[in-house]
Amino acid sequence: MRLDKTALLLIDLQNESQYGIQRLNEVINNAETIIHYCRKNHIPIIYTRQINRSDGLGLPYNDPVDATGKPKFYCSETSAVEIIDAVAPKKGDLVIDKFRWSGFYETSLDLMLKSLDVKELIIGGLVTDGCLMTSVFDGFFKDYRIHLVKDLCSTTNEGAHMASILIMANWVYGIEIYNSKEMIKRLNGFEYNSWKSESPDSLHFTPENMREVFHKLDQ
Repeated sequence: MRLDKTALLLIDLQNESQYGIQRLNEVINNAETIIHYCRKNHIPIIYTRQINRSDGLGLPYNDPVDATGKPKFYCSETSAVEIIDAVAPKKGDLVIDKFRWSGFYETSLDLMLKSLDVKELIIGGLVTDGCLMTSVFDGFFKDYRIHLVKDLCSTTNEGAHMASILIMANWVYGIEIYNSKEMIKRLNGFEYNSWKSESPDSLHFTPENMREVFHKLDQ
């Protein structure tokens, strides 16, 4: 990983996500630490925010609404769309607002990354099986090398989290997957441990052995 060609991409660490997401405090603590070391290494910090217009304009098909027709989740003009205070952007950070799951879909994210001459992405965020995973795949399709920090991700249940990580491990060619502590070692120039994709579909799993296969990512 060339640090001068790398950006940290944080997906939807928003107030809305404080309800029903597993291990959220751990994710936010890990994000704080990784942000610190990225700043220390002059790595750009980029946030995405999921936003649904309060008037419903552009709302995805069948997205939940309340009795008045307003979006139930990520409603604009409310605090739900703001980044969680502990990891809030600072001057010079980039915030990309989006209206669909992927951070790349009809946004300026790819343009900003190219302007920064970024080739590699350290990525984490919420939720693993939704906006995070679709952003990873779209980043891969746009030829960014993906460095996924798996304990900087979470969703509403363990099974969906593990399955999503394993699907990305199998099909995002060249992906490298870390725990936060190992990513911090790499940012500091120390020896580190990560799982690297060496061939497609290399981690076969079933409902019965998914946890066992998932732990291979730590070996």
